[in-house]
Amino acid sequence: MSTINGIPAHVLLVHVIVVFVPLTAVLLILSALWPAARRRLIWLVTALAAITVALTPVTTEAGEWLEHKLGGSPAIDLHADRGNTMIYFVVPLLLVTALLIVVHLRAERGRPVARAITVLAAVLAIIVGGAALVQVYRVGDSGAHAVWGAQAPAARATPESP
Repeated sequence: MSTINGIPAHVLLVHVIVVFVPLTAVLLILSALWPAARRRLIWLVTALAAITVALTPVTTEAGEWLEHKLGGSPAIDLHADRGNTMIYFVVPLLLVTALLIVVHLRAERGRPVARAITVLAAVLAIIVGGAALVQVYRVGDSGAHAVWGAQAPAARATPESP
């Protein structure tokens, strides 16, 4: 995918990733720590995680197309390198969501869920959710610097704008 209605697809798709990764991570952690939230949110978290996993490589491919179109620079290369790792942070979100589905379904069916499994799911949710939050920030920050890095200091140094 290269463009959507004449606009580079990466520029549009990246907004989905920037919203869905933190939303998925936070709701996953909440669902892992709070059973009442899990009962209400587990299927939403599952859908968000699945969409995020599906769109991450599409966004990355669109970014690679844009990188080749614009030409490389150290800042763009750093952003591309970090962006290529994002799949390793979103797949674990989906896997931990699957573990929480098992916990949820067992609880809903009145089957006992071992405390160790519930604690393991919570610990894993915190780890993978936190890691995904940090990585999406790092990828986005490097992308912002690649696009705006040279312009931002000049804009701040400008006295009042009309």
